[in-house]
Amino acid sequence: MVTPFPGGVGISGLTVYDWEAADGLCGGTPHMHLVCSEAYVVTGGAGSVQTLTTSGFADTPLHPGDVVWFTPGTIHRLVNDGGLRLVVLMQNGGLPEAGDAVFTFPPPVLADPGAYQAAATLTGDHSAAARRRRDLAVEGFLALREGGLPQFHIAAHRLKSELLDAWWTRWRDGPLAAALTTGRQLERLKAADLAHLGHGEVSRLERPERQSFGMCGRLHTYPVPDPPTTRPPRGPSGSPHPHPSKELS
Repeated sequence: MVTPFPGGVGISGLTVYDWEAADGLCGGTPHMHLVCSEAYVVTGGAGSVQTLTTSGFADTPLHPGDVVWFTPGTIHRLVNDGGLRLVVLMQNGGLPEAGDAVFTFPPPVLADPGAYQAAATLTGDHSAAARRRRDLAVEGFLALREGGLPQFHIAAHRLKSELLDAWWTRWRDGPLAAALTTGRQLERLKAADLAHLGHGEVSRLERPERQSFGMCGRLHTYPVPDPPTTRPPRGPSGSPHPHPSKELS
């Protein structure tokens, strides 16, 4: 049995796309997470991460050994100046794969759920489809740098509102459960109960053989098992959760 990754975190290896975009820069697909912070540990190459928030635009250089992270609501775009490779740590492991990301497509696409899903989902030749998706998101990102961020936030919420129950369930059974386990262990230690120390174990995740086409590059995603659930997967409203998104596949 493999225990959950510490703290309900997700981990992936990432080789950033080297495809040139319309503005002459090579790199990944601009997008924003609604509830997940993200961290980059740079392992090779050089580049930067362009970010856009209500505080404005920024371009943060990335070199081996750098660690950069950002919180939900930060639109981010990886720029590859040559051989950029990262280890990506995601808060709330499982939520990004369940759709906690919104691409910066132009407003007409964001306003139409069917058009958004068609543009976000990779079909056919995944390499060509990922590049088309990136180019469309860069088009919207460059326009957002000129204004319209509040409207993008509203559109993002509208697109993902039906997934919130599913996200709540994943958070409850993953990151929240991990934090509550630590709390119970602290209480036991305060009571001189050392029982959990007798259950130490080591787990290992094998490096995935196959790369997938992710939002920002070719991904080696480590498949951490979902935590066990002890009750039906229902969200805070009591309604069954909808099917997760397939945008990251």
